Amino acid sequence: MTTIHHRYATVRGQRLFYREAGPKDAPTVVLLHGFPTSSFMFRNLIPSLADRYHVIAPDHLGFGLSDAPPADEFDYTFDALADLTAGLLDQLGVTRYAMYVQDYGAPVGWRLALADPAAITAIITQNGNGYEAGLTEEFWKPVRAYWQEPNARTEAGVRQALTLEVTRWQYLHGVPDESLVSPDTWHHDFALLSRPGNDLVQLALFADYAGNLPLYPKLHAYLRDSRVPLLAVWGRNDEIFGPEGALAFAQDAPGAEICLLDGGHFLLESHLDDAVAVIRRFLERSVGRPSAPGRPEGRTSAAAGPKPDMT
Repeated sequence: MTTIHHRYATVRGQRLFYREAGPKDAPTVVLLHGFPTSSFMFRNLIPSLADRYHVIAPDHLGFGLSDAPPADEFDYTFDALADLTAGLLDQLGVTRYAMYVQDYGAPVGWRLALADPAAITAIITQNGNGYEAGLTEEFWKPVRAYWQEPNARTEAGVRQALTLEVTRWQYLHGVPDESLVSPDTWHHDFALLSRPGNDLVQLALFADYAGNLPLYPKLHAYLRDSRVPLLAVWGRNDEIFGPEGALAFAQDAPGAEICLLDGGHFLLESHLDDAVAVIRRFLERSVGRPSAPGRPEGRTSAAAGPKPDMT
């Protein structure tokens, strides 16, 4: 059985929760969660990677078991979340790592990569958007209205994302067999979303999400210049970040591997085994794995691997 440690660290005066597993001398993989969840979304992925990799999965501030200071006491932005994540990794002595990004984890991860390109050994994006092509029209329409004119009417449209109904929908839409997804997931997330004052935290981040779009060209230039190995493993039926967002990575990431699976936004809940198989093969090709005694650890570029899987 994999040993998973559940820990806290104080970074910039904020208490952050994180999960850690695997040998510390192995290549590190940092898992960055999305909205409305936490590192809880990685509870089944971590044991699937920790036999060969050092895995770290933090909760962003305002999510999960990390601190959630009121929105009038902390400026909730994606810049701030990325800064806290960088501070945590610095405390843990992590200077080189592959990252797995999903949903909100993507803009956090993009900022980390742009701030310190040499730190990133590989990128796995699982429904973690980096292109305007990935923003589906129906889901993002009320959010765009809130960006353009924040008022009581547009705020009401965004607040729908904080309801139990929409939290449930995020887990079940696009999943062919809904019985594979445990109701624990959306009830767990909704309980944390419903903490007093957390609605204002989430509204602040919805508003700040507009600032991620101007970052995309810088991300694309980074992918082209760094030639960092990249895997986009995506639920093709996602109605939040559509499959066009996965396919778009092939434009800028040399040798990008793209795998579309028959799932939705939270792919790990319904297609864990399929996703793990793809992820492990990618990591072995791109960052290597712990060496056998007397044998040096290898690392190859994804650009030298098989052509992108567009299926």
